[in-house]
Amino acid sequence: MKIKRILGLGLLLTSLITFAACGKSETASNKKEIKIGVVGENNEQWNPVIKKLASEGITVKLVKFSDYAQPNQALADKEIDLDAFQHYAYLNREVKDKGFKIEAIGETIIAPLGVYSKKVKDIKEIKNGATIAIPSDATNGGRSLKVLESAGLIKVNPKAGYTPEVKDITENKLNIKIKEVEASQTSRLLDDVDASIINGGHAIDAGLNPLKDAIFVEKSNGETKNPYINVIVARSEDKNNDNYKKVVNAFRSEEVAKVIKETYKGAYEPTWK
Repeated sequence: MKIKRILGLGLLLTSLITFAACGKSETASNKKEIKIGVVGENNEQWNPVIKKLASEGITVKLVKFSDYAQPNQALADKEIDLDAFQHYAYLNREVKDKGFKIEAIGETIIAPLGVYSKKVKDIKEIKNGATIAIPSDATNGGRSLKVLESAGLIKVNPKAGYTPEVKDITENKLNIKIKEVEASQTSRLLDDVDASIINGGHAIDAGLNPLKDAIFVEKSNGETKNPYINVIVARSEDKNNDNYKKVVNAFRSEEVAKVIKETYKGAYEPTWK
């Protein structure tokens, strides 16, 4: 009798474990709560997405990070389900340098870089020996150098592509000093430098309006596949997750485009309009 009871208990435990495993697998492939990593405090463009998916029984939670170095690692470590803060160029560099198995599953916005200053009102007023702060990460730093080149302040080696480094500067007639800092610090240095190149999101966080406050704004290069288009990113193993695709579709909507245009006033531009 004892043996029968033991065998019966074993079968019951096996059934429970199997049932739990099946339930866990189903949840993983059709998540009803999706954590999305973002950078900065201003994320109003996600409100229509959160509302729409809530009506479909899906809870979207934004996990806010203070700088660009954190979200991809959190995504790779499965601390979050998606992230939405970076452009193709940054993503490609992270995958190459850190071996993350993550990839873009949808395009969102493009955020032109702006040059800001408390000391001059026009990019042409930048003087000899001026110090300009730029983001220190390779992609946004290289992008910033290309902005300074398009503004006529420096020239960089064309062989460096869209991510040149300071060492690739080939002409610097004004002897401009480049100060490389973490992207979130660029706006905080405005009192200490002659000018600073600030990403759209960080500019908004600092209360800056790109259309009114920037002394120079990055121009679109007209590429069909612009490396600076921002994307929603998932782990490669989850790229076909149906609910993650719903996040992308909900973002690329008229409601989100309206919020972007009304709230950010030029700091972000929807890529599907």
